[in-house]
Amino acid sequence: MEYSIAKASEKTGLTPHTLRFYDKEGLLPFVARTASGIRIFQDSDIEWLSLITCLKNTGMSIKDIKVFIDWYQEGDATLEKRLMLFRHQKEIIEEQMKALNQYMEKINYKIKYYETAVAAGTEAIQEKCCKE
Repeated sequence: MEYSIAKASEKTGLTPHTLRFYDKEGLLPFVARTASGIRIFQDSDIEWLSLITCLKNTGMSIKDIKVFIDWYQEGDATLEKRLMLFRHQKEIIEEQMKALNQYMEKINYKIKYYETAVAAGTEAIQEKCCKE
């Protein structure tokens, strides 16, 4: 299927402005254009946008995403580089998850603390055993 920038925006949840920015940054080298320069997105472009969004949301920079896309375009000679890039990003995500899990433990502790305080109608009981 073919999509206008507005329809691609609807399908991806990205704004048309973001789509234009990604295109300008070289992240969408496969997007076709009409003779008058209007972008025509294909289903495969929507899949690329999904991957770009995934990488961006895990903290990968636009520059590094561009490097990945360049390597992809170079073909099989860059398979190992692409594998290493994804392994590195996985390590970053694992560190983020570890940190988030530590934050979750702190939040869960605070929830238990305040549930007990609310049930007792005071923090006084909590302060005897579990200072903040």
